[in-house]
Amino acid sequence: MPARDTPDRRPEIEAALVRRLVDTQFPQWAELPLRRVDPAGSDHVIHRLGEGLAVRLPRHAGALGQARKEFEWLPRLAPHLPLSIPVPVAVGEPDFGYPWAWAVSHWLDGDVATAAALADSSVAAAELAGFLAALQRCTPDGMPTEGARPDLTAKGLADRDRTTRAAIAEVTGTFDSAALTALWEAALSAPGWERPPVWFHGDFHTGNLLTLDGRLSAVIDFGGLGIGDPAPDMTVAFTSLSAASRAIFRAALGVDDATWTRGRGWALTTALNAYTSYADTEPRVAAQTTRQISEALIG
Repeated sequence: MPARDTPDRRPEIEAALVRRLVDTQFPQWAELPLRRVDPAGSDHVIHRLGEGLAVRLPRHAGALGQARKEFEWLPRLAPHLPLSIPVPVAVGEPDFGYPWAWAVSHWLDGDVATAAALADSSVAAAELAGFLAALQRCTPDGMPTEGARPDLTAKGLADRDRTTRAAIAEVTGTFDSAALTALWEAALSAPGWERPPVWFHGDFHTGNLLTLDGRLSAVIDFGGLGIGDPAPDMTVAFTSLSAASRAIFRAALGVDDATWTRGRGWALTTALNAYTSYADTEPRVAAQTTRQISEALIG
């Protein structure tokens, strides 16, 4: 979810607008039926185009740039990954009052994963670790170094210090603010990533996982894709797994203490951001982020 201080411009995205954009820019798909997908998350409005394609339009300024980044890198990463990912096939341009680039990708069948289905699964824990290990091993042609591409360089935990402490103060009375502060300060003080930079998903949580027939099948929404410290991807261990399966995940991935502590920090800060932004109006988000915060505290 976008950081709370991201400019929050939200254009109207009606079905008629999406139809005009597709028909005008990609006439080869003009005859395909278009059906809105709900719920589609906080970053994009998604329409299924025919049976095999998906149209994704950013809802807000915090998601702009994702279409071109995913179009550049996902086709190159996909062959090396053990789970399916949404490979883009085209990037649309701003038009008809819609201000940003948008994407057409291959449709992936599946249901959005739930913590209830994954939490106690040792198989899911191993599969999640296997996906991240494969992603971190990827070295596609033209892979830049950390910092060489701003769109692939994520901010660190320290950049979220002010907003995270404000969120902790805001949830005092609902959560143990002393425990939250102690975890946050431990994450900030943990040693940084000292190995070569690796690919990370950047928004690796239950809502960006798909299942088919009860098994993990795909990972979606690579808007946070970057190169550097893999700690943000540890978040999935606190959104999707229980303490027992989390231990399997950590062992399979070989996560050191410092990276694990930073990962707990990422799980905490992203959950707090979502909780303070949406919990009052979205009971589903409140339940998910409450679980994430509680699991991050457990470690």
